[in-house]
This record gives sequence, structure tokens and C-alpha cells, in this order.
Amino acid sequence: MSGAEQWNPVRVEESIRDVAGRIARGVSVCSERYGTYLDADRAFEQAFARAYMAHSGPAHERKHAAVLACAAEQEARDAADVAYRYADRQARALENELRALQSVGASIRSMYSVAGRGES
Repeated sequence: MSGAEQWNPVRVEESIRDVAGRIARGVSVCSERYGTYLDADRAFEQAFARAYMAHSGPAHERKHAAVLACAAEQEARDAADVAYRYADRQARALENELRALQSVGASIRSMYSVAGRGES
């Protein structure tokens, strides 16, 4: 909302309901993204273990061979992690927005409660 727009109790309540709805929808988004991350992490770990065990040679060589063999799985895991972290940050931002709106609502209620008092 820009500075020129008028705040009033009804508008604040509508904004709070909107943000609360977005937070509720965000829970399923975060859950889905975290599930995707866990699936990708599991796939990477399993592929790494298979590649490590399949390579013959010293341990340090097996590890490097496994890292190279699993680059696609690691990239998918990292992308899933980025998507989850983004959704989580968005959810936190919405919670902060809700708190700010609640604060604005309290200020407006206070302002309305004293309106007209002290006048003769």
C-alpha cells in the first residue's frame, strides 16, 4: 500500500486476512519443497554410494570418482534446497508482514478510540 492510500480498520482487517491466507497456503508449499529436497538428497546419497562402491582404487580416488559421477544428482539436490529455502524465507516474510499489519491495526484502533475526545 502506498503512502497516499488511506488506512482504516476494514482495510487493515482485509489485509490481515489476505496475508493469513497466503501464510496458510505457504505451509503446503514449504512442505512440498522440503519433501522434494529430501527426495533429491536421498537420490544423491544413494547414487554417491553406488558410484563410490563401483569404482576400484584407493579411497580418495573413489570419492572423487563418485563426486564426478553424481554431479547431476548433486545439482538437483542443490536446486531443491534453494527452492525450499526460498519458500521458507517467503513464509517468514509473510509472518513479518502480518505482524506489521497487526501493529498498524492496533495503532488505527487506538487512533479511532480517541477521535473526537477533548473537543468542546
